[in-house]
Amino acid sequence: MAKTAQFYILTEDCTLTVEEIACNFAASIWRSGKKVLISCESEAQALEIDERLWQRDPNEFVPHNLSGEATQYPTPIEISWLGKRNLQRRDVLINLQQEIPDFSHIFTQIIDFVPKDDALKIQARERYKQLRLQGWNLSTENVG
Repeated sequence: MAKTAQFYILTEDCTLTVEEIACNFAASIWRSGKKVLISCESEAQALEIDERLWQRDPNEFVPHNLSGEATQYPTPIEISWLGKRNLQRRDVLINLQQEIPDFSHIFTQIIDFVPKDDALKIQARERYKQLRLQGWNLSTENVG
């Protein structure tokens, strides 16, 4: 199966944050029947994602958990951060880390972002180059 990575470029007129977009993608992917791992740079960012998912309209509830939380049943969306991740199988990786996670090879689909900030754009370009060298099929799309 081909491995695909989609990079979403936040245009200057985009009013959403990367975190908001990641939550929207996670909800949409879950509704399509897939399991998602949102891999954050920090615990603080993971907590922000967690809170954003809880604040969604009740009709748009998205079952999720933070890595390490005790749950009776596995949830379809897990939110992890550097050094903290459960080992449950997921279909799609939404990467919010500054680098490609070392476990990315276990996925067949990655969603990543190119933020507006110049320093973060440079990091995104490096992730893009790494994935290209690893043989991933890459595509880009503007968000704004």
